[in-house]
Amino acid sequence: QVQLVESGGGLVEPGGSLRLSCAGSGFTFRYYVMKWYRQAPGKEREMVAGVTSAGDSTNYADSVKGRFTISRDNAKNTVYLRMNSLNPADTAVYYCKVRQWGSDYWGQGTQVTVSS
Repeated sequence: QVQLVESGGGLVEPGGSLRLSCAGSGFTFRYYVMKWYRQAPGKEREMVAGVTSAGDSTNYADSVKGRFTISRDNAKNTVYLRMNSLNPADTAVYYCKVRQWGSDYWGQGTQVTVSS
């Protein structure tokens, strides 16, 4: 079965950086677009970044452009989200997602808290 496991979250001060990882299993990772989403308390889940199956094209939410970078290593079945210049508005649970045959599969999420 499809499984996604996120890691790398934590508490960071404003202006700091984190790198999130999402390891996929149970599907042929290199065939699929991968996306990162986040959900802050009291807000809807929003798409943060996406990367094509080959890793040759990416897209970002306007709120993170220039600060976040999505990448993938198909040999390791892993997608990453490098987050720089973090600010308190980036505080959220971050999830990775894959869509397979019209169904969305999510990881359990990893908490990112930006606070001094």
